[in-house]
Amino acid sequence: MKRIFLIGYMGAGKTLLGKVLARNMRLSYMDTDHFIENRYRKKISEIFAVEGENYFREIEHKVISELSELEDVIISTGGGLPCFNDNMEIMNRKGTTVYLEVSVHKLADRLTSGKTVRPVLQGRTGEDLRAFIAENLAKRKPFYEQAKIRFDTESANDDENVDFLAKRLEKTIFLYNMFGGRKDND
Repeated sequence: MKRIFLIGYMGAGKTLLGKVLARNMRLSYMDTDHFIENRYRKKISEIFAVEGENYFREIEHKVISELSELEDVIISTGGGLPCFNDNMEIMNRKGTTVYLEVSVHKLADRLTSGKTVRPVLQGRTGEDLRAFIAENLAKRKPFYEQAKIRFDTESANDDENVDFLAKRLEKTIFLYNMFGGRKDND
């Protein structure tokens, strides 16, 4: 039975790496944001706008509690999910948590060039965007760093690198689960 949770800031590569890793490990793949949008038939931005952040965070808590009971699955979480309620504790208790680490500069580059316009980032560019990411990342890092494994995804920028990183992450997870306590990739 395998249950792997990928956490990190938006743009860290949770979805991209998660899908490749799931394929390589022959596991199911779930994304909490997509799960919520399908279940509630609303975009995350709509839930935030209409119901507010507290309501959304309660939905996330219910969803992670539910998904953490699945077996043989890789679950990519929304960037804020680990930082609310006791979600990080749930994930650490139920499986292997992996913090996908990326620098502020690289996150800004990815989020600027990304195909999806994230509502919270609209109108932010350049130094304003980097400052926004740095401020939010500083608040979230104490939660992210509770993950069992920290994994650098700075170089995840094309299909070849993602495949390489997925293989390296699979090996890191294997070693962690075999020997326990290994937290950082080389």
